[in-house]
Amino acid sequence: MSGRQGGKLKPLKAPKGKEKEYDETDIANLQKKKDEEKALKELKAKAAGKGAFGGAGLKKSGGKK
Repeated sequence: MSGRQGGKLKPLKAPKGKEKEYDETDIANLQKKKDEEKALKELKAKAAGKGAFGGAGLKKSGGKK
């Protein structure tokens, strides 16, 4: 049993990739994507602050007398 190890083996580290060179169109697309994500995040926060849609809420039926 000398060739067997206990526990989980760590994965090998991948070599670091080269830094990408961005041209003007890539930079513009990245900025547009960031702006869209920011706007979406703001809309989600705004929607979370409101209650039920429609404003009427749950309607109660007749009630006991």
